[in-house]
Amino acid sequence: MLLVAAVALLAAACGSTPDAAPFQLPSENRLPAGAKVLASSPNQRGDTACDPTASLRPVQGATGPSVAAIRASGKIRIGVDQNQFLFGYRDPKSGELEGFDIDLAREIARDLFGDPDKAELHPIDSANRVQALKNNEVDIVVQDFTPTCARRQDIQFSSVYFETDQRVLVTTGSGIHSAADLGGKKVCGIPNSTTLDAVFALPDKQRPTVIGIENWLDCLTALQQGEVDAASTDLPLLYGLKVQDPNLEVVGNPMATDVYAVGIQKDKTDLVQFVNGVLERIRGDGTWLRIYNQRLSVLGPSNGPPVAKYSN
Repeated sequence: MLLVAAVALLAAACGSTPDAAPFQLPSENRLPAGAKVLASSPNQRGDTACDPTASLRPVQGATGPSVAAIRASGKIRIGVDQNQFLFGYRDPKSGELEGFDIDLAREIARDLFGDPDKAELHPIDSANRVQALKNNEVDIVVQDFTPTCARRQDIQFSSVYFETDQRVLVTTGSGIHSAADLGGKKVCGIPNSTTLDAVFALPDKQRPTVIGIENWLDCLTALQQGEVDAASTDLPLLYGLKVQDPNLEVVGNPMATDVYAVGIQKDKTDLVQFVNGVLERIRGDGTWLRIYNQRLSVLGPSNGPPVAKYSN
């Protein structure tokens, strides 16, 4: 990516003037294709119509029409990320997908088929996770996916398998020390991400211009090239970006908390129960902690997997 063209700031004339026009990307901006200014928050965390973290009680080795169909196909199609170092990324040497979420996806395939290689991994952008499930492009999504009441209108979720909080990532020496310093800056985020809620909730004087970029690798490039001033999302994802560039730093106190669950097609209730059975197994037999220590040790010692919450 090359540097974004500078945006001219119009000085207000003396006396009565019309309101300033909304911020627009410059006509010659060099941001990634599809990047755009986001005008408002998805406001997904504010929906209290349900408990988004409560899932169906697991049935170990559950069988039903969805599980039977997947087994008959000889594979399970799993949507994952390939641009989030630590959670889901393509190893530059081997070309293979690796990370915490990738290992979890393979554990689900292991319990379905006795073979983790039966996980057919489909890289998708974060903004397209719900649609990929609705379009039957994948059976499940294992991709730092936060359950919300709005998303539950279209899909189902497993129990929560990871908890974290949200911070800000900047270039070292930027002068940004916390979210309070973001006023007048440009911050990149993923469209429709729950983490945008906390950014838009900042007081007016602290609120930045939010640039929606489809994946975190492009967001990282935009930050490195000065096209944006900061990125804000969950702490593990920010550390995944930071590990790739020592000139970046995570700053500030937690802005919000977040959780991840497996996204599952709306009508596949038996598959939800099966996946929750897998999650119960890996919590109990040490597999979750082993994967954490292998993939996420940069975050420090783990307090262990989150306790599952069930609705039935």
